[in-house]
Amino acid sequence: MSETKKGEVSFSPEALKEKYRLEREKRLRPDGNTQYIGLSGLYADFDKDPYVEPGFTRPALTETLDVLIVGGGFGGMLAAARLRQAGVNSFRIVEKGGDFGGTWYWNRYPGAACDVESYVYLPLLEETGYMPTEKYAKAPEIFAHCQRIGRHFGLYKAALFQTQVQQMDWDENARRWRVTTQRGDRLSARFVIVAGGVLHKAKLPGIPGIETFQGHSFHTSRWDYAYTGGGPMGGMRRLADKRVGIIGTGATAVQAIPHLGASAQHLYVFQRTPSGVGVRNNQRTDAQWVKTLQPGWQQERIVNFTAVVSGREQEVDLVRDGWTYLFQDTARRQARSPEEAAELRQLDDYRKMEEIRARVAAIVKDPVTAEALKPYYDPLCKRPCFHDEYLETFNRPNVQLVDTGGKGVERITPAGVVVQGKEYPVDCLIYASGFEVSTEYTRRLGFDIRGRGGKSLRDSWAEGAATLHGMHSRGYPNLLIFSTAQSGWAINFVHILNEQSQHAAYIIERCLKRGIETIEPSEQAQQQWWEVILGELKKKGIIFGGPDCTPGYYNNEGVKSAPSAVRLASMGDTLKFAELLRHWRQGDDLAGLEVTRGEAASHP
Repeated sequence: MSETKKGEVSFSPEALKEKYRLEREKRLRPDGNTQYIGLSGLYADFDKDPYVEPGFTRPALTETLDVLIVGGGFGGMLAAARLRQAGVNSFRIVEKGGDFGGTWYWNRYPGAACDVESYVYLPLLEETGYMPTEKYAKAPEIFAHCQRIGRHFGLYKAALFQTQVQQMDWDENARRWRVTTQRGDRLSARFVIVAGGVLHKAKLPGIPGIETFQGHSFHTSRWDYAYTGGGPMGGMRRLADKRVGIIGTGATAVQAIPHLGASAQHLYVFQRTPSGVGVRNNQRTDAQWVKTLQPGWQQERIVNFTAVVSGREQEVDLVRDGWTYLFQDTARRQARSPEEAAELRQLDDYRKMEEIRARVAAIVKDPVTAEALKPYYDPLCKRPCFHDEYLETFNRPNVQLVDTGGKGVERITPAGVVVQGKEYPVDCLIYASGFEVSTEYTRRLGFDIRGRGGKSLRDSWAEGAATLHGMHSRGYPNLLIFSTAQSGWAINFVHILNEQSQHAAYIIERCLKRGIETIEPSEQAQQQWWEVILGELKKKGIIFGGPDCTPGYYNNEGVKSAPSAVRLASMGDTLKFAELLRHWRQGDDLAGLEVTRGEAASHP
């Protein structure tokens, strides 16, 4: 950097780089994702569904279907809606929860809301005739919209709720998937769409002594309102005489902590790494603005948002929020070389995080607490957060930040939580430890998939995924997977799901109409797709959670990626991914897929 450029900043880039390095090293640990434990066995009670009446039963089903959809969140609902629109009506949806919603079925903690603008995040707004009441809709409204989608597209009659797939095997003779569930269902499907979602399998930190705690405890995705009182909007009066501890300060905790602080007798917030918390500035939906919208407005807005946060220059930023501000990068576009562009980008990242740290200092009154709440890493090392009450909560006399110096909680005792040798007694302990994101794919699904010759997907992907478009995998005929592996990755993940659902519906409709019994990618097509992925990685690099970032789920908890992790990489550029899929469909020849034809089409 030239001296002139150095003079333009009010901070020392060299000092910040060193500070970031030191803060990262504090948090490095060799166990990576294994520091977390799944909600099974000894911890199965953490996974119980608190939102349904116990004792639900129904007769086991034996059915033959065109399509089985696994997952009733946005991915599964979008897949089903697009199938309906394509005229494919022989399908079932298997969903673990008691209703549609996926993440928004489970996340009912106080303060839960979308942090991506609801006009671009909530799918199928124009199709269902709904307009969110706020720029950032709250969880009850999002869950209600999921139910609206279910009613609008007649999905309830196709749904099997409180049901989990146990086994999925390809029957080569019948050219069908044989699927069994824990309720004894035996389903035979020509095609299977796995839309298990990214954020649905909750995890716990494997803290020594976690099983010994004698107080009340639960995970944020299974919020126990019977214990706390109140509801998603707060008002947890039963905590008025309780000492509450919450472990975690990520996106969920940032939303829940203000309500806990307002309700609990005393709240301890146990922090390993602070989140970067920008301004939310939520607003009610402007009725006059709604009247100006023309047909197609939502897709236009979705594409515009994704373009801005992908670094594509746009004449106008339709969303104009904290996300799009983070990706403003005009200086880098004026760079004369890739090296200068990287330098300017890093300077811009330093400036933006300096603003975040200055916001902490301006709001939090206690200087020690304020310093502990300041994040020292680049903006996209951890998921950015946006909230207007979180930082202010630490000015409450009943709220105490317990910073662990990057090491995390030392241990849990029957009576409380130990940090750096000091025990903090609590009556209730809440785990805001998030969902599994970077663990092995079939582990997150909760079942294995056995394809041709009984080969398990777990084994096939042991060294990393091999796919066409991230959706098809050789050896697994008629299986269509919605995931981030070798597909796209977006701030607004629902954009990816919508593209994948349209693509899957097109393929299935064409196969049923043309009498195609099986589809499966060729080896060559998979290799060519991997080369596309590699090309994008080389051009764009890692957007989220690079190797120099503080540990988190964006970068495999700071553990250097194994070959398998690299092979799970995404394209990164959502719009390019969507363009490639669209171009492929325009060819209308199922290029790269080997097909087997039957005698007649089974399309109803």
